[in-house]
Amino acid sequence: MRKSFVANKAPVLAAVIRERTPRDAIAEIKNYALHGAKGADLHLSCLDEQYRNVQSIAEIVNQSPLPILGLNYNQNPDWSVYETTEEERVELLMMAIDAGVAGVDIQGYTYDLFSHKAFREEYSHLDYSFIKNKPREVVVDPKIIEKQCDLIERVHAKGGEVLLSNHLLIPMKTDELVELCLFLEQRKPDIIKIVTQSETDEDMLESFKSMLTIKKEIKTPVTLFCNGATGALTRIINPMLGGYMVFTSDGFNARSNFTQMDLTTIKQVLDGVEKLSM
Repeated sequence: MRKSFVANKAPVLAAVIRERTPRDAIAEIKNYALHGAKGADLHLSCLDEQYRNVQSIAEIVNQSPLPILGLNYNQNPDWSVYETTEEERVELLMMAIDAGVAGVDIQGYTYDLFSHKAFREEYSHLDYSFIKNKPREVVVDPKIIEKQCDLIERVHAKGGEVLLSNHLLIPMKTDELVELCLFLEQRKPDIIKIVTQSETDEDMLESFKSMLTIKKEIKTPVTLFCNGATGALTRIINPMLGGYMVFTSDGFNARSNFTQMDLTTIKQVLDGVEKLSM
């Protein structure tokens, strides 16, 4: 039976897995589970090419005590990028669904690689507050959105869940983020993930305000946090304000994302806050 990612009680401590072999991935997931993780964030592209298939991914799924979210960010374990078409990238996600993962991360720029690297200037005239400062990974082309909706429907038809992720790389105001969430919600994802930028204390405080407002106004679970000079606290505070997930590392190595939260530390913080509020 396929495990569910969205059935978890928020905030979900997600284990970020960037291993090259199924055995290494299984070992990492088991260690994370022992230390309190409730889900695994499996970077499919980090698996060696010989393991990017249904059989190998199913081996990981079948031995995992945690629900798995499959990602394909075109990244090798050393953070270099491997070139592939969008169709090939999506095909690996669908392999993961066929292998039994709980769900997949569909990026906001899917089927529009240009939007991953830069804002499309032809969108500038459109009356959306969330595009006025030219974020990346925000697609408003109806034809591209239709293709994304079809992909989400394909995943749902197979019993899988979808996280729709957007890495904007700019600071955002609360009203802009609420409008963006409502816009993304129309594609019917199960979870929305938004990463903005925070370079000042004002940016950080705006993110806290945004998370509180999104929690009240958006039905779909939302994960919101910031990169940047003052972004670290948003990864800790926003989950307390209603954010759905926290992406964690259980110890660090050369494959790790050093901006992510240490699992043991964030669990102690969240458990302590829960005790204080009882």
